[in-house]
Amino acid sequence: MISRRGALRIAAGSAVLALAGGRAHAASDAKQAMAEFLGGRVAEPGRITLDLAPSVEDGNSVPLSVAVESPMRADDHVSEVLVVADGNPWPRVALFQLTPLAGRAAFSTRVRLAAPQNVIVLARMNDGRVFTARQHVVVTIGACSN
Repeated sequence: MISRRGALRIAAGSAVLALAGGRAHAASDAKQAMAEFLGGRVAEPGRITLDLAPSVEDGNSVPLSVAVESPMRADDHVSEVLVVADGNPWPRVALFQLTPLAGRAAFSTRVRLAAPQNVIVLARMNDGRVFTARQHVVVTIGACSN
């Protein structure tokens, strides 16, 4: 027979393992989402301005602004922007599709973040080049759950 204290130890250990497994799964999903977006290309740093606080108290509603340097002409424009949070249970936060009619490759939104993690932005140009930016965010109170 298991004592009450033993049952609590087993439950605590199981919770730690489940949490670690969930984060590992999220990181794997994030890498897969980015690999699919890249389509075998290598992302170059630059051209993306990512406005995101390095530390937030509450992960329920985190302001995020992204701007990609582009003339947004028919022959030179941003076609898609992917936002990934590598520590979230569902790491694909947003996918924006743009045309030259947008005028500017910029947007602001709010995202939910589960824990301290990296937020990665990938921007695909119409010629296939991909640019990237990343910001590590420390989250005191997580918002997402498995």
